[in-house]
Amino acid sequence: MPPILETRQLHHLYSAGTPFAHAALRGVDFAAQAGEYLAIIGRTGSGKSTLIQHLNGLLKPTSGQVLFDGEDIWESKQRTRAVRFQVGLVFQYPEYQLFEETVYRDIAFGPKNMGLDEGEVDRRVRQAARFVGLDEPVLDKSPFDLSGGQKRRVAIAGVIAMEPQVLILDEPTAGLDPAGSAQILDNIRTYHREKGATVILVSHSMEEVAREAGRLVVISQGCIPFSGPPAQVFARGEQLEALGLGVPAMTRVFARLRAMGLDVPAGVYTVAQARDAVLAVLARKEGSPWP
Repeated sequence: MPPILETRQLHHLYSAGTPFAHAALRGVDFAAQAGEYLAIIGRTGSGKSTLIQHLNGLLKPTSGQVLFDGEDIWESKQRTRAVRFQVGLVFQYPEYQLFEETVYRDIAFGPKNMGLDEGEVDRRVRQAARFVGLDEPVLDKSPFDLSGGQKRRVAIAGVIAMEPQVLILDEPTAGLDPAGSAQILDNIRTYHREKGATVILVSHSMEEVAREAGRLVVISQGCIPFSGPPAQVFARGEQLEALGLGVPAMTRVFARLRAMGLDVPAGVYTVAQARDAVLAVLARKEGSPWP
């Protein structure tokens, strides 16, 4: 089955023809399958944001192709516009883009631009609000009267209301406290599960991507050196360190425990896996984790 979203030898050059020319993407071959939940990881300046802005046509390739459902998104203006509704992009700190008088109108902005009738717009607004955990009374409030976390959820709901087949989120938990971060990620997980949409998460948090994504795509200096399931990617800790990344805290803790001679497994990268591993050790040692 072909990918729902794909790039082929994607190149992007900023400030072409000037002394400030910079190659942000260098022959990137990327693919996302329908219904997949994947994460893109890379240090600042690696090309993550440039890549995702190509995926829904906000940036045009210097060369190469971006395909949605097997067709080039730049084959016509009509095609590009249609893809922008099907590939929803939530920027970092999206709450700064809120502008309407009420939460309802902000969420409704995208569906109205799609030319949907009033009844369908209303259905989508209320469903999107439910996905992000906003109660009905909030819809009549000004978005500027809400907390930072609530504003973030309103902005995400505005993209979800267009019911995109692909939902891309650039650092959706940036600046939020742990409780707010957990709620946002839970909302995204619910949308992914109930709608069967493809979700692409861009994050600096190795803990987040280990916990949420089924596949990680590593980007460095405008290229994708490797990708794979979290266990495979985090097994390449030295390479990740060389690329300015790292491994989750639990992975480092368990590596240290193994170095101390404790009989704990490799491949632990989430808190849940660490808990299960510790319980297994306790069971083997009849109440003591020490050999």
